[in-house]
Amino acid sequence: MSINLQKGQKINLSKENGGLKKIMVGLGWDEVRQTGGFFKTLFSAPQQDIDCDASAILCGSNGKILSTDAKQSIVYFGNLRHSSGAIVHQGDNLTGAGEGDDEQIMVDISRLPYDVGKVVFTVNIYDARRKGQHFGMIENAFIRLVDMEKNQEICRYNLSENYNNMTGLVVGEIYRKGSEWKFNAIGQAVKEASRLDALIALYR
Repeated sequence: MSINLQKGQKINLSKENGGLKKIMVGLGWDEVRQTGGFFKTLFSAPQQDIDCDASAILCGSNGKILSTDAKQSIVYFGNLRHSSGAIVHQGDNLTGAGEGDDEQIMVDISRLPYDVGKVVFTVNIYDARRKGQHFGMIENAFIRLVDMEKNQEICRYNLSENYNNMTGLVVGEIYRKGSEWKFNAIGQAVKEASRLDALIALYR
């Protein structure tokens, strides 16, 4: 049975899910629907699609990014597969339209290099400031973890705070504690993250 987490809550993935090896990390969001009636719709400029990008940042046990080499330390729309093959991004969703996961990242924890202490999952709005966009225009954002071998949702964290004027989110992380893996629901907003570099800088 899936566990609904609140901000700051943690769950022991290894203890609760014996033999867990492969995780699907699903991230989803919806654009807030415009309101205001016929005349607002008639005279307003067309609404731009909001291009949110999910990424995974690989860090050591010290919490710092593993390498300045993106292929070794970041999985995102520009580098869909980690060099170890343990993390694979399923591709960029440019609009956020539709129900369910908007982007998915597959993690095979049994293949993660031992120097990986944690994997941080982030979402940012691409080119947000130029487009005048922010997470106040997004609703129903969530992250969920699924046991891929059992096809069962392990946990879900719904981000329900007001993220007005914020363009990036550190959504959650999986981290190694001894021989076990845990998940931490973070939900940290970042004001200026029109580019992934701003989120990466948090871990340098």
